[in-house]
Amino acid sequence: MTTASAHHQIVIIGGGTAGITVAARLRRAGAPDVAVLEPSATHWYQPLWTLVGGGQARLRASMRTQAEVMPPGVHWLHESATGVDPQARTVATGSGRTIGYDRLVVAPGLRLDWGGVPGLAQAVGHDGVSSNYRPDLAPLTWELIRSMRSGTALFTMPSGPVKCGGAPQKIAYLAADHWRKRGVLDHIRVILVLPEPAMFKVPVYSRELAETARRYGIEVRLQSELTALDGAAREAVVTDHATGTKETIRYDLLHAVPPQAAPRWIAESPLADPDSPFGYVRADRATLQHPDHPEVFALGDVANLPTSKTGAAVRKQAPVVVDNLHSSLRGRPLTARYDGYTSCPLVTARHKMLLAEFDYDLEPAPSLPLIDTTKERTSMWYLKRYGLPQMYWKGMLKGYV
Repeated sequence: MTTASAHHQIVIIGGGTAGITVAARLRRAGAPDVAVLEPSATHWYQPLWTLVGGGQARLRASMRTQAEVMPPGVHWLHESATGVDPQARTVATGSGRTIGYDRLVVAPGLRLDWGGVPGLAQAVGHDGVSSNYRPDLAPLTWELIRSMRSGTALFTMPSGPVKCGGAPQKIAYLAADHWRKRGVLDHIRVILVLPEPAMFKVPVYSRELAETARRYGIEVRLQSELTALDGAAREAVVTDHATGTKETIRYDLLHAVPPQAAPRWIAESPLADPDSPFGYVRADRATLQHPDHPEVFALGDVANLPTSKTGAAVRKQAPVVVDNLHSSLRGRPLTARYDGYTSCPLVTARHKMLLAEFDYDLEPAPSLPLIDTTKERTSMWYLKRYGLPQMYWKGMLKGYV
């Protein structure tokens, strides 16, 4: 058995949305010994990056220092996790230490696999290629959109689970709305490439998004994805998985979303779900406990759950994890349940948004009374731009909501 160089009652891997929210709730509930493993000195509110790329927010508004958001009384272990031994109940770190735990919360987020599409890693960041999935590139997206007057704009989404599944579409709509207002949309061919057989998994939202794309004249390629890229030639290969045909499209602007997967050390660990080709952590869909290692809980992007990977999902998962952690430490049955709730704020124009809220059964799960959030509304846009960030910084990360 590995000997730990330090030990904590509860160790949380990851200081992002999920990790900090759980840590804050644990401290508010009186947990005496909570440690967070997080190497980054910066904490990002990633949902704002779409608006940065669409010219509606500054990147600085999405950033805080990690020290600002770390809950009081939490032991911040300023290093990365590199492995886990659930039998020994230890976590290996980048500095060579081993940290012991009584309970472990796994929330390191996911990995952006830029190398998953041949040519993408080499092209992104220049020659007309950008991505709002990197904070340093979101401002570039807006520069490319703002300077475009004619040509072909290509927006792509990879197959497999990705964080904020609506983001690949939202930037296409923001760009098209900007070009329409500038009077140049008729001179720009806009192509949206999506891997699914419909615009969205929930039919009521899919219909609204199809109408949005029609309104802008966007060419939607369903069951298709970007499979190769020649950045120097500005040529993208789009494969139609329904027919197997491949089309080479010359672009002037390309917003590409990379394939995504679990961090490699997670995928290679005993915690990975053997049924997940992307290496995500196995977790009971209701209790969020690992079925094989009951001392381990998982939430957020890294958990292999049949729901969209969003901050809204984390908001509902965190109290379940905290309640079940307390029950587990006391030897009691786990009674808290997560129903799969998630939401995708779908921005469809500069000041319009619809709010897609649904559960494991893909049934709409509205949370705002008396408001039909399936329709585009200006009030919903203001909620995304101003309301949700405040709720995030002052509510979720403080353990209140």
